[in-house]
Amino acid sequence: MPEHAPEVWLAFAGLVVFLLVLDLGVLNRRPHALSHREAILWSAGIVLTALLFGLWLLVREGHQTALEYFTGYLIELSLSVDNLFVFLIIFQYFAVPPALQPRVLKWGIFGAVLMRGFMVAGGALLIQELEWIIYIFGVILIITGIRVFKSGGHRVEPEKNPLVRVARRLMPVTSAYSGQHFFVSTLKGLSATPLFLVLLVIEWSDLVFAIDSIPAVFAITRDPFIVYSSNLFAILGLRALFFVVAGAMERFAYLKPAVALILVFVGAKMVGGHWVHMPTTISLGVILAILGAAIVASVLKRPKEASEET
Repeated sequence: MPEHAPEVWLAFAGLVVFLLVLDLGVLNRRPHALSHREAILWSAGIVLTALLFGLWLLVREGHQTALEYFTGYLIELSLSVDNLFVFLIIFQYFAVPPALQPRVLKWGIFGAVLMRGFMVAGGALLIQELEWIIYIFGVILIITGIRVFKSGGHRVEPEKNPLVRVARRLMPVTSAYSGQHFFVSTLKGLSATPLFLVLLVIEWSDLVFAIDSIPAVFAITRDPFIVYSSNLFAILGLRALFFVVAGAMERFAYLKPAVALILVFVGAKMVGGHWVHMPTTISLGVILAILGAAIVASVLKRPKEASEET
């Protein structure tokens, strides 16, 4: 398992803390729905920071480490798009006001940072101790990709969510939102608001996606640092990216099939990696080609549909 100097981990941790403080404590200290301009600027800033970090790895640790990081980051970013579709469905189901959505996403990001840290550490340990488990990860990715392709996405049924069921049994839940509060005092005692249930479903969905995305990066590298850093930089920009693409998701009709194809490709790479070695450069090229083709096809589809309607 590759090792990195303490200053590399410290630089990464410091950068993550700085971005979290800047995003949640300074730029968005006042709860509000991000404007399209704010979301675009912050998303661009996060992507630029992630790319600069990759260039720093290139200078410090060589092209192979940087290449693995960039490939992992691209995989995570593309899979995050599918996550955004689920977030949108959850918000629509619970009728979450736009002004409250950033608060849920903020705490969802905090949970994802901690959760994925444990999952990356656990995955690295499993692969180190049980080499054959990489094939199980690969099969899971292939099956998930096929399901996404057939169904068009992940089904979201909040009322059947196990966390929601447990929460409803343990405490009363108010019928209406109460501003930014997750809990309020009522005649029944401490009660959860629907906003808390939304947070539980968001965290659960991130757990489900992490089961796909983390093994996907392990197909590129066995380095936990690369897996975790690429994961984190992808999810740090997820909150702002949601407000960028929420109104434009339907325009990119072929993104979901592209995500499904990427999952199948990465899963096949994991399963066949013992017999066929695929350089990271080829993996990066394939993923870029899939995403590029999906975006171009989606853009070309819109004028065609408009002309047919006319």
